[in-house]
Amino acid sequence: MKIIFAGTPEFAVPTLQTLLDSKHEVCAVYTQPDRPAGRGRKLTPSPIKVLALSANIPVLQPENFKLADTLTTLQAFKADVLIVVAYGLMLPQAVLDAPKHGCLNIHGSLLPRWRGAAPIHRAIIAGDAQTGVTIMQVIKKLDAGDMLHKEICHIGAQDTSSDLHDKLSKLGAIGLEKVLSQLEIGDLEPEIQDETLVTYASKLEKSEAILDWQDSAVILDRKIRGLNSWPVAQTTYAGKTLRIWQAKIVLDSPVKLTAGEVYSDQKQQLLVGTGAGVLQLLEVQLPNGKRLPVAAFLTAHKINGLHLGL
Repeated sequence: MKIIFAGTPEFAVPTLQTLLDSKHEVCAVYTQPDRPAGRGRKLTPSPIKVLALSANIPVLQPENFKLADTLTTLQAFKADVLIVVAYGLMLPQAVLDAPKHGCLNIHGSLLPRWRGAAPIHRAIIAGDAQTGVTIMQVIKKLDAGDMLHKEICHIGAQDTSSDLHDKLSKLGAIGLEKVLSQLEIGDLEPEIQDETLVTYASKLEKSEAILDWQDSAVILDRKIRGLNSWPVAQTTYAGKTLRIWQAKIVLDSPVKLTAGEVYSDQKQQLLVGTGAGVLQLLEVQLPNGKRLPVAAFLTAHKINGLHLGL
């Protein structure tokens, strides 16, 4: 089949690579315009643009699809299907209708749970036991199209959003291959989403990163994992921001601690009391410093008996 691919971040790369390696023809790639990145704020191409150019695929980067010639250019490719993976632009109905078989999207959740911007993070923060990817038809309503296929992924006790991001990006490519095979032979059976089961994964805000040590260890553990690698959970230590990249729940604490109180043996262990239970911090970072295993952090910082968050 003749395919137009629309995507931008690293999450979309495995799917585009799978299409490039397949029997299908990727006739064009749409991705967002180059954006400033890094300390020098240099204009930087998206991961999808880099991959497409390396494969000599035409790359188009419209700011939107409001101009008539932008739509005309897309229609001229006469594609069988448009595949969208984390593109980042809303597509008007005329774009959705242009390909012969319409537009398919890979979404990082088991719809109708977690429609919206941050499904991977919200699944971890909510304590979901599993997540996955859904291949669906695209309509103008957010993530509300008929479902065509799902790939399920268990959420492990130590999984972070970064871990799940990588797992789901690969599962999306696997699921799409199955859907395209069914599409070719006319064997798809779309499933309507149950609107009574819909939940929304709102965009992450930096303000969510601040930990409240009155919360339970279970809730804090989910939050730390769900906010890795952005915006990263944080607290205050000696008047400075302390980012917490990794932690784990302590099932049998050697000490009793109040919420935010720290116990440290100054060698390997850094325990923090919570509203219910104890967390062990495993990897932390101070401003302008590197991410450090706690053992390395403790060689330079005496923290026993202090309270975090003050």
